[in-house]
Amino acid sequence: VPVSDWVDKANAGWIIEPTVDSVHAALVAAINQPEERKHRGERAIEASANMTYTVTAHRLKDLYQSIADNPVVRVGVSDKLRILHVIPSMSQSQGGPSYAMPLMAYALAQKGMHVDIVTTNDDGKAVHRTDVPLGSPVEKDGYRVIYFSKQTEFYKTSVPLLNWLRANVRGYDLVHIHALFSFSSMAAMVAAREHGIPYIVRPLGVLNAWGMTQRRRFAKQASFSLLDKPLINGAAAIHYTSAQERDDAARLHLTPRPEIVPLGVDLRGFDTMPDGAEFAAKYPELKGKPFVLFLSRIDPKKGLDLLIPAFASSAAAANTFLVIAGRGDPGYEAKLHAAVAQAGLSNRVVWTGHLAGSLKLSALSSATLFVLPSHSENFGIALLEAMAAGCACISSPEVALAKDVAEDNAVEIVPRSIEDWSRALDRLIRNAPRRELLSKNARRVAHERYSLSAMGNALHALYERLLHRGKAALL
Repeated sequence: VPVSDWVDKANAGWIIEPTVDSVHAALVAAINQPEERKHRGERAIEASANMTYTVTAHRLKDLYQSIADNPVVRVGVSDKLRILHVIPSMSQSQGGPSYAMPLMAYALAQKGMHVDIVTTNDDGKAVHRTDVPLGSPVEKDGYRVIYFSKQTEFYKTSVPLLNWLRANVRGYDLVHIHALFSFSSMAAMVAAREHGIPYIVRPLGVLNAWGMTQRRRFAKQASFSLLDKPLINGAAAIHYTSAQERDDAARLHLTPRPEIVPLGVDLRGFDTMPDGAEFAAKYPELKGKPFVLFLSRIDPKKGLDLLIPAFASSAAAANTFLVIAGRGDPGYEAKLHAAVAQAGLSNRVVWTGHLAGSLKLSALSSATLFVLPSHSENFGIALLEAMAAGCACISSPEVALAKDVAEDNAVEIVPRSIEDWSRALDRLIRNAPRRELLSKNARRVAHERYSLSAMGNALHALYERLLHRGKAALL
C-alpha cells in the first residue's frame, strides 16, 4: 500500500505482510499493548493533519507559483511567426468567443503568420461535433483547426488535447490562450511553461465581478486562488478587449502587463447590406412591420429578463414586434417563453433560433432597433456587428464596446432598469431622425476602428513586442 511508507516514518501504526499469520500476530500485539496503541494513534492524528485537501491544495499552489516565478521567454525560430491559439470550444452555441476566434485567426494569417487553433469537438451541452476529424488539422482560410474529443462537460476535459500540447507546443513562438476556468486553458498554460514558450491569456470577461460570481462561484474562486492565478501571473501579457474589462480585473492584482486589443469583424459582408426581403420571406408576419432585434446567445447574462417586461410596458412598442434570435439552454429558453406568454406578448415575439450568413444580414438590415441589455460584456461582438450593419442600437452600460464608442454618439446607452428601457424604446421607436443619426455614426465607427485588419495589425505588433522583449531579457 503506497501509504505504508508514510505510516512507517510517522510510527503511526503497524506495517505487516499480507498473510493471515502476519495479520493475526499484529492484532494480538496491538490488543495486548494499549499504551502503544494510544501512542501510535496520537502519532496518526498528528501525521494526518499534513494529508488534508487543504494542505495538498497549498502544496499545488506553491508548485504553480514556483513555475510562474521563473518565466522563460522563447525567441521566434523563424521570420514567419508561428502562433498557437487554444480555446475550449468553437461551437456557435458558445456565443461571441467562438465567433471571434476564426476571425482573429484569419486576420493573423493575412499578416503572414502561421496560425493553428487547438480546441475540442464541443457543440453545446452534452453534444459533440461529428463532422470534424479528431487530432488532424482542418484547413481553413489560411489557418488550421485541430479538434480533440471532449470527455466531460465540466471544464471540457480533453486528455488527447493535453497530450498533443505537451508534444507539440515547443514548435510555436507564442501561445494565445482564450478562456479561463477550463481544462484546455490550464493545460495550455502548464505545457507552455514546461517548454519555455511565452503565452498570452485572454480571459473573456470572466475576471470581472459578474464572471467570478456567476455559475459555480465557489469553485471558480478556489480554482482562481490555487490554480489559475499563479499560472496567469506567468503569462507574458493579459489580452483584454476593452478598457472596462482591464479595469474590472484590476482588483485581482495580476502581475502580467495588461494589453488592450479590441476585436474586429469581417467588414466585407457589411460593405453592401442586403435589403430585408430574405428575412421577411422567412418570417412573413414581419413583412413591412417595425421590429426590435435581439441577436445574441440566449443566456441569463444577456438581460432578456429585463427586455421582455420593458418591451411589454412600452407604449410605442404596441405596434412593434420583438425578434429574439439566438440559441441557449433549453431550460432557460422555456422560462423566457413563459415570461413572454405571461406578459401577453406571444403574438408579438418571434423566436428565430440561430441566424447566420445572409439571413442574419437581412435581419440586421431591416430591424428598427438593435438591443443588447446585458448584465456584463467584456466587449460585445454582437453589438459591433449591428453597428457595422448600420443599426440604431440601444445598449446597457455594462457592454464594454458601448462605453468605448460613447463619445462618438454611436450607441444609445441606457441604465439597466425596466423603466429606463421602456422609456428608451418609446423614445427611439418614435424618433426616426435620432435612429438615423445613431445608424450613421455606428456604421462609420465600426468601419473606421474595428476591422479585421486593425485587429490583426494590433495583435501582430503585440506578439512582436513580447518576443522582442523576451529576446532583450536574454541578452
